Amino acid sequence: MNIEKGLKYSKEHEWVRVEGNRAYIGITDYAQNALGDVVFVELPETGADLETGDTLGVVESVKAASDIYTPVSGTVVEVNDELSESPEKINESPYEAWIAVIELNDFSQLDDLMDEYEYEQFCSKEG
Repeated sequence: MNIEKGLKYSKEHEWVRVEGNRAYIGITDYAQNALGDVVFVELPETGADLETGDTLGVVESVKAASDIYTPVSGTVVEVNDELSESPEKINESPYEAWIAVIELNDFSQLDDLMDEYEYEQFCSKEG
């Protein structure tokens, strides 16, 4: 399992990379491995205002479909349209294949997320 340094992680296995006031959100290597081959990604609407825990999108694999929850609140300012044509990029490079970019409206929410060390401990407990 690959856990990238410098990112924030949720208990639902989403990662967050902050650049300025924007948060890039994707699913972790652990999540993509558990899902298996990703065959479809439903992206959010640009301009949508989301609260922490709202559904950001859906990832469908050969095994199951899973909702993706936003770990931070804000406005969706960009989606990764490339995933519509090539959803397998989530399997190939989960930390490059971001799903959406959210303009943050509350930076303090980042404090509730795990760093790479805490996330590694969390995953080891999940088994």
